[in-house]
Amino acid sequence: MSSLNKGVGKVEVSLKWDPSSGGPVHDLDIIAAVYTTEAPTGEPAYLVHFDSRSPDGTITLSRDSRTGLGLGIDESMVLELNRLAPAYARVVVGIAIQQGGGRVTFGDVANTAVFVKEGYEELFRDDFGAVRDATSATVVEFTRQGPQTWTYRAAVHGYDADPETFTRSMGAPR
Repeated sequence: MSSLNKGVGKVEVSLKWDPSSGGPVHDLDIIAAVYTTEAPTGEPAYLVHFDSRSPDGTITLSRDSRTGLGLGIDESMVLELNRLAPAYARVVVGIAIQQGGGRVTFGDVANTAVFVKEGYEELFRDDFGAVRDATSATVVEFTRQGPQTWTYRAAVHGYDADPETFTRSMGAPR
């Protein structure tokens, strides 16, 4: 029996924020953690972030800001889930705030917003209001439901962790 659910195929996760008006610079980063069918939680098979891309080129960061300066979107990541190898069953996307200039939480950063879109259709949007005391947060989870079908769900969960620690724990089951 085949499914009538088309799921999502190629999505974009975008992030925006205003620059610091004094104090530490605000550098927010989009991070994608990819998990295998054998180990869909725990340690990711690989990470995609500001200094990397997926080994097969299916997940890429197309825009990276260190300050939030400029108009509109500051960071953007494209995930071609429909091209991901069958060995991968789950992708968790999160946002981490760099902590090099002192502790910064989402509540310290003005006008934050994350958007998840497929083409022109907005699937999800959040302003981190529910995790304002966190220094990192997961935002969306994509799960393989069949050979070519991926579903998504909003997964906003805050962490009080530096980016390195966050990447090791962001795939834990909820």
